[in-house]
Amino acid sequence: MANKIEVKDLLEAGVHFGHLTRKWDPNMAPYIYMERNGIHIINLYKTAAKIEEANEALKKIAASGRKILFVATKKQAKDIVAEKAGKANMPYITERWPGGMLTNFVTIRKAVKKMASIDRMKKDGTFLTLSKKERLQVDRLRAKLEKNLGSINDMTRLPGALFVVDIKREHIAIKEAQKLNIPIFAMVDTNSDPRQVEYVIPANDDASKSIENILTHVTDAVIEGLSERKAEKDAKKADKEEVAAPKAAKETPAPKAVVETPAPAVAEAPAPVVTEEAPKAEAAAPAATEAPAKEDETK
Repeated sequence: MANKIEVKDLLEAGVHFGHLTRKWDPNMAPYIYMERNGIHIINLYKTAAKIEEANEALKKIAASGRKILFVATKKQAKDIVAEKAGKANMPYITERWPGGMLTNFVTIRKAVKKMASIDRMKKDGTFLTLSKKERLQVDRLRAKLEKNLGSINDMTRLPGALFVVDIKREHIAIKEAQKLNIPIFAMVDTNSDPRQVEYVIPANDDASKSIENILTHVTDAVIEGLSERKAEKDAKKADKEEVAAPKAAKETPAPKAVVETPAPAVAEAPAPVVTEEAPKAEAAAPAATEAPAKEDETK
């Protein structure tokens, strides 16, 4: 089970700190608890409830076998997202968002395949046939592709959901997901519009501790969903093996017919021999009994 969300932990991580009151978005009003020293304070009870709601949805998506793409290009979130998403075996974007990443996914896949073709060139020796200048160019291209798209190597189709840190900064990713009706999960600060996101997690999206705390809960739910999927697959495999076993058992009795066929021939063969010898034995019996009688008469 995923770790229980404690308001105390959220408070210690600084999840409750919003932006300056003059920078707020009025649509975030339902999630704001109060204002202190010119800064809005987020209601952590609502944050905890929203995390649980998001976790349930993410767990179902992961259990269905679809990927969740994590997006965070701001400095304080990059390493955290790369670590947590990598742990959950999910794709992530931590460098510049490549335009058309979702809406022009076919082209992005071609770029990913280009990396694979360069790797094949290096393995089969084709790379060594290039000139020094060409090899340098290919190496630079490979490094650039790896930096921008290396983390989405395994994403062969559009993701089942998007998880974004700071929707204001990642507005292009948000628009692309909206166009394709991909559900969006996001950490939303007091300066952002929550109406752009299906699953809002009101939280401080600037502090690394806050980002780490939220992502820990989220990725734990994703990992739980993946383990449920694996357990379901194993159960189905076991059921198939059980069904196959009786079928194999039913097919084995076939050789019995071959064993039983010679039995009647053996049983019938001795029958006439026994019946013919029986009278001979009976005829011999009286001859033996009469012999002593004749001797008595002569005496």
